[in-house]
Amino acid sequence: MDTSSWKTININKIFDISYGNKLDMCQMIQSENGIPFVTRTATNNGVGGVVEPLNGITPYPAGSLSIALGGSIGSTFLQTKDFYTSQNVAVLQPIEDLDNEVLLFLATLIEKECSQRFIAFGRELNKHIKRDFTIKLPLISKDKPDWILIAKIVKDRIIPQLPKKAQRVWLKKYDTKPMRQDKIKLNTEDWKWFVYESIFDIRKGKRLTQADMIDGNIPYIGAIDSNNGLSSYIGNDSQLHEANTITVSYNGSIGYAFYQDKEFWATDDVNVLYPKFNLNRYIALFICTLIEKEQYRFCYGRKWDLDAMKKSRIKLPVTPSGTPDWQFMEDYIKSLPYSRNIEPSDPNEQVDELIEVKRKVLALEHQLQAQQHSDIHYHINAQNISLQTEGTINIGEINDK
Repeated sequence: MDTSSWKTININKIFDISYGNKLDMCQMIQSENGIPFVTRTATNNGVGGVVEPLNGITPYPAGSLSIALGGSIGSTFLQTKDFYTSQNVAVLQPIEDLDNEVLLFLATLIEKECSQRFIAFGRELNKHIKRDFTIKLPLISKDKPDWILIAKIVKDRIIPQLPKKAQRVWLKKYDTKPMRQDKIKLNTEDWKWFVYESIFDIRKGKRLTQADMIDGNIPYIGAIDSNNGLSSYIGNDSQLHEANTITVSYNGSIGYAFYQDKEFWATDDVNVLYPKFNLNRYIALFICTLIEKEQYRFCYGRKWDLDAMKKSRIKLPVTPSGTPDWQFMEDYIKSLPYSRNIEPSDPNEQVDELIEVKRKVLALEHQLQAQQHSDIHYHINAQNISLQTEGTINIGEINDK
């Protein structure tokens, strides 16, 4: 995208900016059907919980952006429901009526600017957010963005380049219904404690310096708190972990847990949990949520490293015989709204599988070239995979040769 003609504009020309409600989460009353409470977190759209309304305090309106001034500085989210905020959260209310797609585009630009220009205890964001915070946009005049062009860029150029699932979210084609229609309640009083190493084989990730990284399509899982732990893609494949496992960071963003459904490399600040039971994505989401509830026990002084995690305990629902009730965990996740979207991608969308096959074919090509079989070509599409040399090699042999 050519942005060379874009001009700088102060965001106070686009938004009315305020410093939020400045409420304390610990003094709020939790409510399942209440008002979202936006905090300084970088996850869950900034929402730290749902609380009861407060008399005399008006929530901020849906369609506003929230931005963390402390904590996860610069984390910016579009709020689609009326909301309260904690301290150190600013609220940006658009002066004009803007579509959600445009607001999300602006939120992304604002967050990128924050990551480059502001730091805690240095160049503080809260001192600049109202005064001289600027972004670059296509402008009609000095203080007038070209909203029509911006909307066109988002809809015609950005959305079509997103993964299929992300496109469905942007285009509001996702399914809000649960996979199961029956309501399932949690009663943790009957749950039991289990030592991690009794249900998982826990292994430490392997350090890989940036200088040693090579380009590729293998997920590199780091000790971060978002993007499913995905830091980048690499081509290094000597220390890969299996799919259908859980990663937990024990340094950096301690205690963030993610389900990995593809083969990956984990950094040495990450523990990888190999299940001793039949894990699936639904059970994994249930367990990851419980793991993250233990974050408060650990910090930079008390890390959740390999030995500590092996001896730690996790409380789980159990069957009448006292074993973990994996089926209950799966059923509970499937009973939640939006759970239909947890399903794997459409099997006809074979992009990820083809990338993996292509990687293996290229590896085989290099092997054959080393054996002086230079007349090699291959063809890959969604229905057929073929590879030819002087003889014929069946695709099923790729893993063995």
